[in-house]
Amino acid sequence: MARPTVAEQFVQVLVQAGVSRIYGVVGDSLNPVVDAIRRTDGIEWVHVRNEEAGAFAAAAEAELTGKLAVCAGSCGPGNTHLVQGLYDANRSGVPVLALASHIPSSQIGTGFFQETHPERLFVDCSGYCEQITAPGQMPRVLRIAIQHALTRGEVSVLVMPGDVAHLESEAPTGESSFVTGQATLVPPRPQVEELARVINSARKVTLFCGAGVRGAHAEVMELAGKVHSPVGHSLRGKEWIQFDNPYDVGMSGLLGYGACYKASHEADLLLLLGTDFPYDGFLPQAHTVQIDHDATKLGRRTPLDLAVHGDLKETLRAVLPLVDQKQDRRFLDDMLGEHYRSLETVVDAYTRRVENHVPIHPEYVADVLDDLAAEDAVFTVDTGMCNVWAARYITPNGRRRVIGSFLHGSMANALPHAIGAQLAQPGRQVISMSGDGGLGMLMGELLTVRLHQLPVKIVVFNNSSLGMVKLEMLVDGLPDYQTDHAQVDFAAIARGAGLHSIRVTEPGKVRDALAEALAHPGPALVDVVTDPNALSMPPHITTAQMRGFALAASKVVLTGGVGKMIDLARSNLRNIPRP
Repeated sequence: MARPTVAEQFVQVLVQAGVSRIYGVVGDSLNPVVDAIRRTDGIEWVHVRNEEAGAFAAAAEAELTGKLAVCAGSCGPGNTHLVQGLYDANRSGVPVLALASHIPSSQIGTGFFQETHPERLFVDCSGYCEQITAPGQMPRVLRIAIQHALTRGEVSVLVMPGDVAHLESEAPTGESSFVTGQATLVPPRPQVEELARVINSARKVTLFCGAGVRGAHAEVMELAGKVHSPVGHSLRGKEWIQFDNPYDVGMSGLLGYGACYKASHEADLLLLLGTDFPYDGFLPQAHTVQIDHDATKLGRRTPLDLAVHGDLKETLRAVLPLVDQKQDRRFLDDMLGEHYRSLETVVDAYTRRVENHVPIHPEYVADVLDDLAAEDAVFTVDTGMCNVWAARYITPNGRRRVIGSFLHGSMANALPHAIGAQLAQPGRQVISMSGDGGLGMLMGELLTVRLHQLPVKIVVFNNSSLGMVKLEMLVDGLPDYQTDHAQVDFAAIARGAGLHSIRVTEPGKVRDALAEALAHPGPALVDVVTDPNALSMPPHITTAQMRGFALAASKVVLTGGVGKMIDLARSNLRNIPRP
């Protein structure tokens, strides 16, 4: 009996690992693998229009399921397109395997057509990157790559020349057994006792939570109740900690809102729980304790009074019996009051009495979408202002998910993320909150949605502007330049691609349009023309940033743009935090 080819063996091991689809564009050096998929039950090829989108889709699938997701790119440009999505997946800590097929092995090093060096290219965006040059490396190297991805939560890349994939395998495929996740790590007893001592000695405590609090909601709430602590969160932590949280003071960072920044700086002790929050300028850089299962993240954003290496849930379970019940809750009450006032003057400012405002407030659109979306909806969010609207208006409840390129910050992620999410969980409502800039960058994926008849709902915040870039320029003292572009009718484009589409220019029609799209049985796009001057202000604006904003405004006025600055001021007056 003939042995399977290397390509067939590759596919067999993926099926053993529970993989049911591979995202990519067929062709050339990938053909042996694609043909093996055609002949193998239980796995399919998902055709996308750009390999970058395939990598994003795999990242979203892995994020939702926790299982291995796979993408592939043919030699040269095919696999270099994968880079953006793989960076996103690796930084998000999700298990993704990428096959970067290569030119014929005899041609490597000759400057052959489409020759690149994928074994070098993908090193920085993966935890494991190796090249298969002979049949004898299979299936062992593939199993190693899969185990890296699953246990470390990272990207693994296998580089394989197309001619090697054609060859007959040398070793039997056998059976695969893969370990998923990580063993639970509990800190040593002396470290737990020291953590309790530090918490008990602080009069005012604030908890700041990241994505690492997933599964530890009850323990965090118990700790907050014991020490009367405000609880803030990062964007990635929002979905895991904000729901059923009577201690919530919102989010910090560039997209933040509420009293989190103030609570972090006025506390005697800031506890960083499961977060590698990158914006150190929003941290007090003092009186901080950090708990994380990954020791490499401890202390890399701020000096620590105490570093605790352990699984967050188990660490809190260990320390809670040693934590004293505090009696004084004035600090908590003050921060909750501050948070309420911030919500009234910032987050709620653009969602009341806006039925006649044209262009439409994007905040209002997000607020209505939040109201209409399913209780277990998956929101995929483009980088930029859509991040802000999702952070401020999408309400978590423990069942909804919000997925974005929150660490890599790539544009155009929302639609391909939605493709992966919908394929992974076909019975779930998936909503892509797309900016017009992001959608324009990978607009071909509308064809992917149509091809596979995915019931993704695409809400386009169409402000004809790169809003976040505009804000960055203004706070740097620069007049915004090349951030605005001509209006595009995305509804017409979607209609031409065969999608149900609606264009909305009046706020009074927003609710009906969103409701119609969400009820539509197939893919649907709602193109909402929104206010280009709706810019998010951070929760804390430095003096230098205020000076920069004022300088930029004066430059615009001096060049004849007075009306433009009046419009901007009118749009943002209530959004600027007052001292």
